Amino acid sequence: MHDLEADVSCIGINGKSEALDAVKDVWNVSEELENGISNEKTSALKEFIEEVDKKAKGEFKKIFKKPDFILEAKNGKFKGNLELPFHSEWFNDYRMDELMQTSNILWRDVYSLKKGEKVGIGFSLIPTSELIGHPLEDYLDSYSIIWAMTQSASKIAEPTMSGYTFRRSMLESSEKVSELRSTLLGCELDKEIDEEPFIKYKKLSKLLGLDRIKPIDLSFSISAKGYPGKHLFGEIIGYPSSNKKTRWQTPGQIVYKLDFYPQTKYEPRDPIARVAFTETIPIDIFIETNLVDWKDIRERNQKIKDKMDRCDVIYVEGKLKERHVTKLEVGLVKENGTRRWVRRSDTDVREKINKTYFEMTGIRAGNMGNIPGGEAFTTPEYIKGVFVGDVVVHVDQSYPLDEKNPLVIGCYGDSYKIIDGPKEIITKINERKAEAMKLLLEAEKNNSLPHEIIDLKKKNFERVGEFAINTNPKARLCEYLIVNEKIAKMMHIALGSGFEPDRSTEYHMDIVFNAPRQKLDVFGKDKNGNIHWILKEGEFVA
Repeated sequence: MHDLEADVSCIGINGKSEALDAVKDVWNVSEELENGISNEKTSALKEFIEEVDKKAKGEFKKIFKKPDFILEAKNGKFKGNLELPFHSEWFNDYRMDELMQTSNILWRDVYSLKKGEKVGIGFSLIPTSELIGHPLEDYLDSYSIIWAMTQSASKIAEPTMSGYTFRRSMLESSEKVSELRSTLLGCELDKEIDEEPFIKYKKLSKLLGLDRIKPIDLSFSISAKGYPGKHLFGEIIGYPSSNKKTRWQTPGQIVYKLDFYPQTKYEPRDPIARVAFTETIPIDIFIETNLVDWKDIRERNQKIKDKMDRCDVIYVEGKLKERHVTKLEVGLVKENGTRRWVRRSDTDVREKINKTYFEMTGIRAGNMGNIPGGEAFTTPEYIKGVFVGDVVVHVDQSYPLDEKNPLVIGCYGDSYKIIDGPKEIITKINERKAEAMKLLLEAEKNNSLPHEIIDLKKKNFERVGEFAINTNPKARLCEYLIVNEKIAKMMHIALGSGFEPDRSTEYHMDIVFNAPRQKLDVFGKDKNGNIHWILKEGEFVA
């Protein structure tokens, strides 16, 4: 279908979905409106669309169009506008028992899955060969992984699956079905807001019973190359907080309400769901990095965190005599004397409320995790020096790096500059940043984000957002950043957005570097000048 230049939205449900039925009702009313039928429902839809299209200039109406083809899996075939047979010969039942065991551990130890919870499981559709980015086998492996995760979750919970066409650029319009579902959810969450788009939506919602569209309790997703595309309603209108003190750009931000969003402290509503995600990693790596003792991983993270928490400044010094040598000074203390938060990537999303953040701030924020986990990380107050990325970088996907042509970044306190690296990767980074800035300027023009958040994101646009030390002993080198940024004794630094609300911006690009290969010394100094060792020549100091 992608080779035929079609957009695709796939929804996996257990027989029936109230939310999907609600979307179908919207399509039917939209079709009636197109056919000139006048009634209470078509009038309400027309008023809602026209209100938003005052800003969207006719683009909003397009997302309500019924798909050209709707196919449903029935009795060994896809049936609907046309009939297609199943072909499942490609599937290889590989390590399924271990996959199920890994899935059971993740739901139990990472999510603490509870009876009756609504679980969203997202997956990546196979794109065209031009956009695939990673081996086809990795996509096919990801289907085994989501199958195991779905079957495991269904023992006590209510999972649904979804996947849709991704885009080459953040600036492209999203696939229409997923865009409509997202917009309806966001408006449903905000239908009590006294602004014209939401007032008109509330009328439509009551007539069509759109309260059937409800958020999930938790999500697991597998991402691949590309972007979902821009969210039109969020870009031009935005979703107000319930007290109207701030605005959100997507329904997902409201649902997850993560602590590093600058809007979170103004939003009185609690987070609704918890979230964790991975990439299209091979089955072998998924099992090896997640079939672990998560208590042990959390203890390893805590050990590094404890050392970093003692330090005001951390120093990183490379020993190799190469053209570029890693040498950094990382500040952890703010100008007002308070400390930057050193965090643990524990892959712990067992609760909707982040208890640690609540104890620190009194703010009820949500929980997010990477799969696999394993790092201690912080948003540096400042970072000075040079680092040599020789493992992997993530832009629109993960791209491998090596010591022969590494990505070299100069850091200057409150800014950074690419000094050297593969030309095609530098081009991709610059393209990503240009698109991110364009989205930010669009939000500024449309007033869909508060001006103070726009200004904050501009201020942080050229900053380094993350400094991390990796701790997972089971993670091993592969094509994917989400694994490589966890390999014990390696390190990573992210350009762009940080993990504290005052350091938010529109992009986050991680770069991993090999501390053992570069023979890095990593140590910190506390306020009394005492030295605390973390790595010596790339090896952990006990």
